[in-house]
Amino acid sequence: MKKRVVVGMSGGVDSSVAAYLLKEQGYEVIGLFMQNWDPALNGDLADPYVDAEICQAQEDYNDAKAVADSLGIEIHRVDFVAEYWDKVFKFFLEEYKKARTPNPDILCNKYIKFRAFMDYAFEKFDPDYIAMGHYAQVTHDPVRLIRGLDDNKDQTYFLQQLTTEQLSKTLFPIGHLEKSEVRKIAHSQNLAIADKKDSTGICFIGERNFTKFLTSYIEKKPGDILDFETKIKVGEHDGLMFYTIGQRRGMGIGGHKQFTNVKWYVCAKDIENNILYVANSDNPEYLDSNNAIIEDINWLGIDDDVIKSAKFRYRSKDIEITKYEWLSDNSMRVYYPKADAITPGQACVFYSDEICLGGGTIEQVFIDDKQLMV
Repeated sequence: MKKRVVVGMSGGVDSSVAAYLLKEQGYEVIGLFMQNWDPALNGDLADPYVDAEICQAQEDYNDAKAVADSLGIEIHRVDFVAEYWDKVFKFFLEEYKKARTPNPDILCNKYIKFRAFMDYAFEKFDPDYIAMGHYAQVTHDPVRLIRGLDDNKDQTYFLQQLTTEQLSKTLFPIGHLEKSEVRKIAHSQNLAIADKKDSTGICFIGERNFTKFLTSYIEKKPGDILDFETKIKVGEHDGLMFYTIGQRRGMGIGGHKQFTNVKWYVCAKDIENNILYVANSDNPEYLDSNNAIIEDINWLGIDDDVIKSAKFRYRSKDIEITKYEWLSDNSMRVYYPKADAITPGQACVFYSDEICLGGGTIEQVFIDDKQLMV
C-alpha cells in the first residue's frame, strides 16, 4: 500500500518539483494550496493594487492546479487568513512598534505551514507525511534537521522553531538538490512554472513599498537623527521602526556643515527618547559585539550535541561560537569572536556542522560586559 503525503503547493517551481519527485518515489500525493493573506479582509491599503494582488493569489492557485493536473494528482485549497493574522502578523506589528526587526518567515513556518497546515492535512487526509518545497533535509531516526545541499538557498534558518514531532512527520523532497537542478527537473517535465520567478518579500504578503505598508497599520513617529559621537543633529527620521542596525542607505541624511562627505550607518536606537543614532562609516566599531543573550530557544539537539557555530542573519556566514552557557531551560548566553550588527529581535540559529540544533531570538547584545544600545 502506498504511503500518502500532502504537499504544500504554492504555484512555484520548488513545491511543484517536490510534488513531482514524491510521485516518482511512489507516494500517493495530494496537493494543498493555502491562502494566508487577503488584502481586502486584512485592511491592506498599502498600495492601490489590492485587486491585482487578489488576482495574483488566484494565478498562483491556477499555476498549482495546472501542475497538479499535469502530474495527475488531486489538489485542494484552504484558507488560513485568520490564523496568519493572529499568530504571525500581530506579532510582526508589535515587534516593529518596539523598533525591533522581526522575521515573519520563521513564525509563518512555526504557526502556519507546520501547525495550521499540518493539523488540517492530517485531519482531512490522514497522510503519513506532509511535504514542503524547502531547501532543507530531515532524518527521522533520529529526528534531525540538516542544512539543504544548496548553501545559497538553505532554509534551516527559517525552520529552527519546528518541533521534533513536526519534523518527524515532514519530508523535504528537494533539500538534496541545487536550485539549478530543481529548475532543470521542472523543464524536463514541461511544468508550466519552470521559469516562474521566485517569490520574495514578506512571507505570504510579498514585495511592498515597506514604509507605506507599515504605516497602514502603525502610526509614524518622526524624531531626530544624531551623530553618535558628538550628539549633533544631522537629520530627522520617519520612525525608528523603519531602520535596522547596520543600515547604510535610505536614511535621507543630506549635507551637513560639520560633516562633509560623511557616509553614515545606523548604530543604535534610543527607543525611550525616539532618537536614531548614526555613525561615520570610517568608525564601524560601534556595531561590534562579542556575546549575546538568546531567549525563547527551541532546542533540537540530542545526546552530547555541541554548538559549533551560529547564524545571526539569513545568508550571512556562520560565526564560531567559542563558549555558551544555559541561563534557563530556554535561554542562553553565547560568546563569539568580534562581529558586527548583531540585532535584537532577529534570530540566532545554532549549528553543529550541517546539523541545525534549533535557535531563538536575540534579546541583548554586549561587547564584553557592556550592553549595546540597540
